[in-house]
Order: sequence, then C-alpha cells, then structure tokens
Amino acid sequence: MDRPLLVLVLGVAEQEEERIRAAAPGADVVFAPSAADVADRLPDADVVAGKLDAAQLAAARRLRWVHSWAAGVDSALFPEMVASPVVLTCSKGNGAVPLAEHAMMLMLMLDRHAPRWLRAQESRTWDRFRHGELAGTTCGIVGMGGAGTALARRAAAFDMRVLGLRRRPELQVPDVERMYGPDEVEAFAAEADFVVVTAALTPQSRGLLGVDAFRAMKPTARYVCVSRGGIADDEALLTALREGWIAGAGLDAHAVEPLPADSPFWSLPNVIITPHNGATTAQTARRGVDVFVDNLTRFVAGEPLRNVVDKTAGY
Repeated sequence: MDRPLLVLVLGVAEQEEERIRAAAPGADVVFAPSAADVADRLPDADVVAGKLDAAQLAAARRLRWVHSWAAGVDSALFPEMVASPVVLTCSKGNGAVPLAEHAMMLMLMLDRHAPRWLRAQESRTWDRFRHGELAGTTCGIVGMGGAGTALARRAAAFDMRVLGLRRRPELQVPDVERMYGPDEVEAFAAEADFVVVTAALTPQSRGLLGVDAFRAMKPTARYVCVSRGGIADDEALLTALREGWIAGAGLDAHAVEPLPADSPFWSLPNVIITPHNGATTAQTARRGVDVFVDNLTRFVAGEPLRNVVDKTAGY
C-alpha cells in the first residue's frame, strides 16, 4: 500500500484512543462520533469501527473490514452489507457478564414480586407477603453463546436446574443438564419455570417462540428477554400474559426500540420493563475495544481476525 492505512473509529471514549492507535503503528487513525462526521474520509477508509448505513458503505470504496461495537449484528446486516466482500466482525462476548446478571435480576424480581415492594415503599406501606425462591426451579436458556453460558453458571450457583436450547444441540455447555434443538421448542418450554432469551436475532431465531411455545409453558412460568426482541412473537406473548398462559415477563430487549409509549407491554401488571439497558456498563464497552484492538493488531499483521460474522447465518 502506497499510503497509510486509514482507520475510522466511531463512538469510543477518549481514554481508549491511545491504545487503539498503538495497535496500528503508522496508520492514520481518525476518531469521530459517527460516520456522518467523517463523510469526507469514507472513500479512502480501509477499516471502520462503528455503525455504517448502506449509503456510507457504498461511499467507502476501499473498505475491507467493519467492526461492530455490538455483540449482536442484526442491525448491521442490511442487504448491501451481506452482499459486499467487506469482512464484518463483532464484539461478541463483551456483554456476557452484565446480561447474565440482568437476567438473574429479572428472574429474582419476578419470582419475589419486587414491584409490589417498590409500590409499598412509595406509599410507606409495610406489605409482607409470601414469595418464591429460585432454588429448585428450572431455568431454560435460549441461545448458548457467551451470555447464555454465563447465565447457566450463575443459575446453577443459585441451585437452579438449567436447560439449554441452541441451533446445534450436540454442543454441550457446563452446568446445562440437557440441550434441546430448535425443533424441540415446545418440549423445552414445557420444562422451564423461566424461559430466558440470550440468543442473537437471525432469520432462524425470529419468531422462534410463538403461540405453541407459550401455550406449552406452565401457567406459573415467566419469560425473560435480555438479548433481542423479535425472537418471541409479540402478539403471542401479549396474549400469553393477558390470558394467564404464563405468570409474567421481564423484558429488556424489545421488537421495536425504543418501546413505543402506546405499547400495551408498559401497562401489564405482570411485566417488568427495562430499556435495553442490561449490558450498558463501562466494562462492556471496554471489552468491545479489547476485541477491536486485538483484531486491529491482527489485521496489520495479516493474521486471521476474531469474531468474524457469518453474514448468512447472522452471527
């Protein structure tokens, strides 16, 4: 190459800049809030870390590699990106710890009816009641990547029985008693006291949990989603919650985000909503930069990259 490598790094904290520069000595590394702020540099960019839309991808004629700060890349897989020869990597694994913690929090809140305590506190009411405990219950985890594996470990530590559902059920995971495949959704759902979604949103997982799955669940069971909305069919979930097919839900990820103000999920008494906030930690961002720095070192050295996305599979 007769010019320095041009690396556009979008939306990172200022304190991360020095170590990113150090990963590519001699490269022209440009930091900006977004691609729109460096539109004039896109035609010469070799690498972009951050979000691009279809028009920006088309403008980046020299582009060879895009890194997504997110672990799930469904929003990055627009048709033009899928069709392009540009390599796409992601920060898979960066949010596993906080997502697993968030799922545990939602399960505990649902099982102990925590909103009732919060309402009582607001009214200064001493409201004691009988609630559940997680020990001895069954946690069914949809998706056994980083977050699912981390959740399995934590659920087992709470003396929960752990089941898993994944595209390749022959791949076993520590702490998981039994693994199910996508064609066994109803049998899996029937066993669980909590069905927890940690999976990526792909063409195969979209709508995986529909009427039949929610009908199969126990009326005492709860649904929790911390990865991506759309894996459960919203209309089926609403019906299940309204008609008592299941006891409740904890929703951090939603099919439409931000969740519209007129969404019926807001007002359901058996639902806890958080604003896709489960992995919004400084450590998550730091681990995403760790992946990019390692990959940038590899890219400069001509070595294979980590976390390369299969654009057809969607993860």
